[in-house]
Formats: sequence, structure tokens, C-alpha cells
Amino acid sequence: MKTAERYARLIAYFEKARPEAQSELHYDNPYQLLVAVMLSAQCTDKRVNMVTPALFAAYPDAKALAAASVEDIYSYVKSVSYPNSKSRHLKAMAEKLLADFDGEVPDDVDKLQTLPGVGRKTANVIAAVIFNQSVMPVDTHVFRVSNRIGLTTNSKTPLQTELTLERHIPAEKIPVAHHWLILHGRYVCTARSPHCSECGISEICRHYNKLKTKPTDL
Repeated sequence: MKTAERYARLIAYFEKARPEAQSELHYDNPYQLLVAVMLSAQCTDKRVNMVTPALFAAYPDAKALAAASVEDIYSYVKSVSYPNSKSRHLKAMAEKLLADFDGEVPDDVDKLQTLPGVGRKTANVIAAVIFNQSVMPVDTHVFRVSNRIGLTTNSKTPLQTELTLERHIPAEKIPVAHHWLILHGRYVCTARSPHCSECGISEICRHYNKLKTKPTDL
């Protein structure tokens, strides 16, 4: 199957199956999403959503978060992965957000990456989800699913995957396509045992079709 056809059929499927796919993180504004995405690194959205209500009640904006001690922030986020480093990053992020951006989350990917604890993936999430920009955040799900399906070939890094996806997916569909791939990887194309029998795009999946043609032992 040619690459262009694989992308076209994937997009057509998800436009019907998940037309309004969105983040499973709970947030009310750009500041809250930024905090939630920072906490979600190597942690489940479910766990983050359990932590953030009390955290946002205590620190409703960057000014409040910047004024908090690392120890106090830790008391709210201690159940997530790497709570010590995330507590430090959250405080430092809030301080820089106040100092450089008047407490407002910037809409520029490069400016976002100047914030402590904010890497390219997190910056792309904010740009895509909040500002509807045509950037593709690549987490472990997107990286794995893209290679399995055949959207990428031998991609070695998240950046390679990001650029390939952005090249082949129409710009206006990239923000929602990010959620399509994450949710597909989270619930169907899982890491250890993908649920191929439940997959709506198995016919275009390079991995699945290789399994079908692999000779069985007698």
C-alpha cells in the first residue's frame, strides 16, 4: 500500500470513528493544561486528573504557583511519577511565566520551550490543543502507533516521527490527528498486546498485514 493511501484511509476512518477526539486531561484554561501536561510525563492521565483538582484550587494561576514552596507543591503531586523534579519544574515554570510572559501561556512553541520542564512534546501539546496550531506532539503512543501502522518507517526519534506526520497529514487535521493516534495507542494498539481483532484500521496496518502473511509452524 502506498503511503498516501494509508494516510488517506486512516484519516477517513477516524473522521467517522472519533470526529471530536480530545485530550483526556481535565483543564479549564491554558495554565491548567500546561501544568497537567507537565505532570503527565511518564504518568497516566487518570492519575494526573486525580491530583489536579486540589492543586488548581490551591494554586489557581501562575502567580499563586510561583509563590508556593517546592515542598508545598510536592504535597499535592507526590502521587505522580517523579514528584520531586516535577515540583521544582512547576515552581520554576510559574516564575518564568510571570517574569517573561506576564503570567500568560505563550502561543509560540519556541517560547514555550524556554519554560523550565517544558520540552518539545509538551510545547506542541499546548500549541495544538489550546491554539489549534498544526504541530504534532509525539509521545510514546504516537511514536509506537505510527511505526506499527506504517505512517513512519524506521523512525529513530520522536522528532523524525513528528516531521513525517506533519508532512503527510493535512495541516488543519493535525491537532485532532494527535488525539486519534494517542487514543488508538492507549486503548487499541497497546504496547504489549495490540487488540488487532478490535481495530478498525487493521486492513491498512503494516504490522497486522505482516502477521497475516507470516508462515505458521507445522
